[in-house]
Amino acid sequence: MPEPRRIEPGSIPAALERALRYRLLNEAEEAESICRDILAIDSGNHDARITLLLSLTDQFDRQSAGSLDAAVRMSEALEQPYEREYYHGLVYERWGKSQLSGGMPADLAVGWLQRAMQYYDRARQLSKPDNPDAILRWNACARTLNRLDRGASSGTSVAHDHSAHFSDDVPPR
Repeated sequence: MPEPRRIEPGSIPAALERALRYRLLNEAEEAESICRDILAIDSGNHDARITLLLSLTDQFDRQSAGSLDAAVRMSEALEQPYEREYYHGLVYERWGKSQLSGGMPADLAVGWLQRAMQYYDRARQLSKPDNPDAILRWNACARTLNRLDRGASSGTSVAHDHSAHFSDDVPPR
């Protein structure tokens, strides 16, 4: 099998720009590959780490729970406490939404969104006053939960956390 070739350190800014462009074009695998190329020569590159994490979450609808584990590990490795909390929330929000779109019963997927909201709450407490990101993401989760609750056909509320019955390393599928 061919081994990937190493890029030159001076090409990192252009490579990162391409990774961002591929994400916008919904070509997450290409963005992931570029980020891995960058990290192979600059393992501490913050922008490449964030873009890789986001590229992994972009692939949730096409990947298994292994991609969830990889994205969680990436968010755990972030140095800034705010970023750890915020990106943990983003990982769980995107996983929950991908599970919903993949046909998982709402009662089960709701727990992932609720977990995301807990991370967003902690991120909000750590954020600067002029940074609305954690609040905006929390609100997006709340609106999704409200839509699910209004759309529930039975009298049972979907606003309880069924994912609590699963350990972190074995997410429901």
